[in-house]
Amino acid sequence: MTTPGTAAPRYDDLRALFVNCTLKPSPERSHTQGLIDVSSAIMRAQGVTVDQFRAVDHDIAPGVYPDMTEHGAATDAWPALYERVMAADILVLAGPIWLGDNSSVLKRVVERLYACSGLLNEKGQYAYYGRTGGCLITGNEDGVKHCAMNVLYSLQHLGYTIPPQADAGWIGPAGPGPSYLDPGSGGPENDFTNRNTTFMTWNLLHLARLLKDAGGIPAHGNQRAAWDAGSRFDFPNPEYR
Repeated sequence: MTTPGTAAPRYDDLRALFVNCTLKPSPERSHTQGLIDVSSAIMRAQGVTVDQFRAVDHDIAPGVYPDMTEHGAATDAWPALYERVMAADILVLAGPIWLGDNSSVLKRVVERLYACSGLLNEKGQYAYYGRTGGCLITGNEDGVKHCAMNVLYSLQHLGYTIPPQADAGWIGPAGPGPSYLDPGSGGPENDFTNRNTTFMTWNLLHLARLLKDAGGIPAHGNQRAAWDAGSRFDFPNPEYR
């Protein structure tokens, strides 16, 4: 609800990126994609430019450097994918649960995000400052909150700003059973999942709007370049180096 006499917020200058960390290469059906489609539809309805890719479709080399071809890898798709990450105001990592944890594909994406986390923006802050992050988790075994906790901690540690309730997910009954898009699963009709996915999406939009309008996170007390140059931002022991 907007204040009378004020224009409704606009989101059509925002960009969002969904990274589907399913283990299934395209064009196999991805249950994770089903949940991504719900969130991305809300964003598109607001004019947001939505980009997405399946990480497993790309040869993302393991490693802790921005471009692993400079460190022995024959190929590395990550540098090109990183450009899409940096073009987005909103990043949503999505993936399935395996053995109660995030997929190996999602873990690799987080590792490569981390590999670039030491890069700086034009303000001297870490590169991911001023962007918002969230996650979507699917599966037919317990672990949604555990997986989300890991993803959201990782994103905020790298510099992303996390809004309230920035995760959503769906799991079926414990043990082997239907997955999200399977006939009769109840997943697409589940009110709890639909509510949480909708709230997550709007909270990402709201926070991204606030950050973009504010020019990102204020650049004081968090500039790596300034710290390295000797600034201490009221650190209580000025003799510390």
